[in-house]
Amino acid sequence: RHFYAHSANGNPPDKWQPLEEHLTNVANLARSFADAFDAGDWGYLAGLWHDVGKYSKAFQEMLLQASGSEAHIETKRGRVDHSTAGAQHGAKNLGHQGKILAYAIAGHHAGLPDGASNEASCLINRLGKQIPDYSACPDSILKKRYDLVNLPFSPDKHRIGFQLAFFIRMIYSALVDADFLNTEAFMDPVKSSWRKGYPSLAELQESLSSHLDELTAGSSPTYINKQRAKILENCLKAAENPPGLFSLTVPTGGGKTLSSLAFALKHALKYGLQRIIYVIPYTSIIEQNASVFRKVLGDGAVLEHHSNFEPKEEDRRSRLAPENWDAPLVVTTNVQFFEPLSASKSSRCRRIHNIAKSVVILDEAQMLPVPLLKPCLEALKELTSAYNSTVVMCTATQPALSTTESFKDGLDNVMEIIPNPRELYTLFKRVRTSTLPGLSNDELADRITSQDQALCIVNTRKHARTIYESIRDHGNCFHLSGLMCPQHRTEILNRIKMLLKDNQPCRVVSTQLVEAGVDIDFPVVFRAIAGIDSIAQAAGRCNREGRLTEDGQVYIFSSETDSPSNYFQLNADIAEMVMRHHDDPLSLEAVEEYFKNLYWIKGDQLDVHQILNLLSQGTLKGDFPFREIDKKFKIIENEMEPIIIPFKKDKEAEEIIRGLRYSENTGLFARKAQRFTVQVYSNVVNSLEHAGSIERIQNQYLVLTNEDLYRDDLGLCPENPTFHEIESLIR
Repeated sequence: RHFYAHSANGNPPDKWQPLEEHLTNVANLARSFADAFDAGDWGYLAGLWHDVGKYSKAFQEMLLQASGSEAHIETKRGRVDHSTAGAQHGAKNLGHQGKILAYAIAGHHAGLPDGASNEASCLINRLGKQIPDYSACPDSILKKRYDLVNLPFSPDKHRIGFQLAFFIRMIYSALVDADFLNTEAFMDPVKSSWRKGYPSLAELQESLSSHLDELTAGSSPTYINKQRAKILENCLKAAENPPGLFSLTVPTGGGKTLSSLAFALKHALKYGLQRIIYVIPYTSIIEQNASVFRKVLGDGAVLEHHSNFEPKEEDRRSRLAPENWDAPLVVTTNVQFFEPLSASKSSRCRRIHNIAKSVVILDEAQMLPVPLLKPCLEALKELTSAYNSTVVMCTATQPALSTTESFKDGLDNVMEIIPNPRELYTLFKRVRTSTLPGLSNDELADRITSQDQALCIVNTRKHARTIYESIRDHGNCFHLSGLMCPQHRTEILNRIKMLLKDNQPCRVVSTQLVEAGVDIDFPVVFRAIAGIDSIAQAAGRCNREGRLTEDGQVYIFSSETDSPSNYFQLNADIAEMVMRHHDDPLSLEAVEEYFKNLYWIKGDQLDVHQILNLLSQGTLKGDFPFREIDKKFKIIENEMEPIIIPFKKDKEAEEIIRGLRYSENTGLFARKAQRFTVQVYSNVVNSLEHAGSIERIQNQYLVLTNEDLYRDDLGLCPENPTFHEIESLIR
């Protein structure tokens, strides 16, 4: 008999899993995953052939000498290459279709290979490689055939390269997840059982409906609440429409979070979709929205997948589900959603097959990364046209993403859920805007302190600090920036909300981090010139609940000492141009003109790394540069490193640092540490290390040791460690 693996503790051979059983189980599981996008036969053959190389004498002998739990890992020194056999078998017996399978099979451990490159690991070299004989594999496996002529998508000659690469990655995902899950079920059935127990979509819909009924019964019949009820009604009505592309254009404060969820649940149940994936640009919004969902649907209903989230230690299922998003409701980030769709590593690709047959809600859709906009739009097209998914672009400032003469790579047949978004904007209008050109820092500080309650949002951390230090002696003044760890920012925001609720004086200077999803409500907002979308987000923090007897006031100012840099300067320039011929820069007409100009001016820079061109070039021979694209497709490109702050106001920070310092298993502590980290550039890290102000724990984790550099009002102040040490002593 031929065997697949045995458990790490060296169980006797009669406990080893028969190889044929493993191949059949993985094949059936991969089929069930690929069935979601009408490619079940593809998934089945990928699973059936992925480990046929393990029938070689060399591999079976190795099993007797090594731990079976590691023997199949080809990257380990001395391991036998077993994945090339299935790739060669598929390519030899199925031609072009077999080459598609070959990518997935060849990369099911080491990652999707490039089609052709100078590396020995590229697919062309793998397909020509001499490998151990695997003819001991039964004919029932090797001679299994399906008609794979039909692809689950309609080939488009203008985008066939992208379509094929996307399909290969989806088959790869189905195979990798099936392989992991079958191995886990055999090796650790208890762990495998932890994945079960999520409520069904029908149960979630029932919980949401009950909550909305209670909300309606308990809320006063104000004008705003009546409009929110109409928005919900429109979402429920639109859910009857067939799957595809939708937009939901709702002003800030319109209740789009729960209304979009109501659409998604009803739509998914009507059309047999499997899950809802809520995609959000900022972790601060994710934490807020996930908290709302948990309150409405229950603690066990939501999978939160982003860098700052650490589930309860006893909630094992929540720690496993991010591996493959096997949950009915996933809340995640743009990074976690889009980057795996262009990734090559198994750990990142494993979950993407579960995006098929889903409702994807892109919250704050205007935040799609402009340098990668075209590849992102291609992915949305593909998901809705070939993978049985629905995508909802949800925002108050809808980007101009539809196909036009000047933007030929846009989206077609997008259905707007709100019958008349312009009328809705007028009904929800709660602010007026004014411009203040050429303000000095002193003038800006005087304007802020002349208000009892005011929020000022600027473009850089440096400017935020400068303005804050000019006003901090006026009482109840606060500073917010990325130089404060998330836990610190949360505490400051809670104090701000309490003062606003009690109608006490409160003045805040912040960077852009408060612009989306942060539920604060000021009567006056100052916003440094930026893109129209950023200005609109800032305006969403002004008279948010419509409680003022008059409109709130938003001042758009330009500063003599602070301006957006690089890419953001162009956004500000376009905004100034648009504001010259729109009395209301927040109107939907102004927003549309802004995005049209931005996308037209950017042109080729909407695919800055020429990813679509790379895929197109590989179409003829089917040689796709998966690993090269993986390196290029990064939503966050700046090289920053996290520094863990020993935040004195929370004892958990000390416990985490102690765990990182002395524990053999630091993974749990590292995840928890994310609530206490500040991201800084590498050159700042270098200067802090040189000054002895930080240390590396376990040669991996950076921890601030000079605690005088972290202030209660400003957060981390790393510019001049020596100066701040002296300054702290003087104070």
